Amino acid sequence: MVEFISYSGRYPCLCFGTLVIKVDGKEYSLDGGLRSGGSVWFDDGWSEHVESGEWRGISCLPEELKQYEDEILRVVNDNVSYGCCGGCV
Repeated sequence: MVEFISYSGRYPCLCFGTLVIKVDGKEYSLDGGLRSGGSVWFDDGWSEHVESGEWRGISCLPEELKQYEDEILRVVNDNVSYGCCGGCV
């Protein structure tokens, strides 16, 4: 059982923050980042384009939580605005 508590990532670095979750009643504070399914690209005139997408992974996931990764990602996608916010551009 995974429960979302909070996520501190905000523009201009939505993908980098502290994710706080509970897994089977134990609270975890995961510092690092989320891997975005979004992207940033540039057209021929060098104008940037930002596309949001579901979160695809968690960079800071400890080994003991790997078995819960799919459920953690579901909870993250239900509670955190999709990346990419484009703040790094």
